[in-house]
Amino acid sequence: MTELLPAPAVVHVVCGPTGAGKSGLAIALAAKHGLTIVSADSRQLYRGFDIGTAKPSKVDLAAVPHRGIDVAEPTERWSAARWAGDATQWVEEIGAVNVLIVGGTGLYLRALSAPLFDEPVLGAGPRATLAAELEGWTVPELRRWVARLDPARAHLGRTQLLRAIEVALLTGHRLSDLHRDSARPPRYRVRWLVVDPGTELQTQIESRLDAMIAGGWADEAVALTRTVPPDAPAWQACGYAAVRDVALRGRDMAEARSAILFETRQYAKRQRTWFRHQLDGADVVRVDPRSPGADAAADAWWRSEGTA
Repeated sequence: MTELLPAPAVVHVVCGPTGAGKSGLAIALAAKHGLTIVSADSRQLYRGFDIGTAKPSKVDLAAVPHRGIDVAEPTERWSAARWAGDATQWVEEIGAVNVLIVGGTGLYLRALSAPLFDEPVLGAGPRATLAAELEGWTVPELRRWVARLDPARAHLGRTQLLRAIEVALLTGHRLSDLHRDSARPPRYRVRWLVVDPGTELQTQIESRLDAMIAGGWADEAVALTRTVPPDAPAWQACGYAAVRDVALRGRDMAEARSAILFETRQYAKRQRTWFRHQLDGADVVRVDPRSPGADAAADAWWRSEGTA
């Protein structure tokens, strides 16, 4: 007789494009049900990079316990597999019924919900040589190359594009193929709450950017340059390089603002594409956070699996 394996534990994930309003909805839900939020944001894990990554405020952190915030030095590299390992440990410690995972980094979320694999270890020397060669490449240039090397990953952001290139060139294998062929069984069944305000997202992104600039983003960047080397992975967070140029090289703020706004909106567009194509079925609920019934819809989504 075949032994029946226990059903995977259910975890709840609040996700959506940057600036959509998922954090506010999630914090209200977590406060109501006594939950711990596990951040699935690939930039909020870096210490000191606060304003430009829209980290939770001190008030929010005091109201709701968080994991995954300020857990890494700016010079450290955190892969999706590494984050998924950390998140799994936090979920096991806290208990899946007491956790709400919140974020917009699709690769992190997929690493937690879909089969994982052990990424190849690449030599430091070859990686450094390749990184130096690619340093001046624009995202569109990287994307065109990845479209030839590993087409399934060509829609991703700069960090993921660079990873796809280095794996393909240094191992001779596509990263997407490695994900498919070396997979492990998933640990969790995920229920998704996708937060998206529709056409209003463009305005929300712009308003949040202006608030970040007014809130001292440039001063934060100056302070970080005193201790964080310019090639640290944390600087790759959207907008930080431009703000650093304003603070240290006299770049025009209006020009930098326009560049950051464009970059952020493009990132949000890629996130929307990911959530639209990767998430469907009965385990996916979509909500407009501006609608009068948004909080009630989020609460119903949480309670639908029989949680307290």
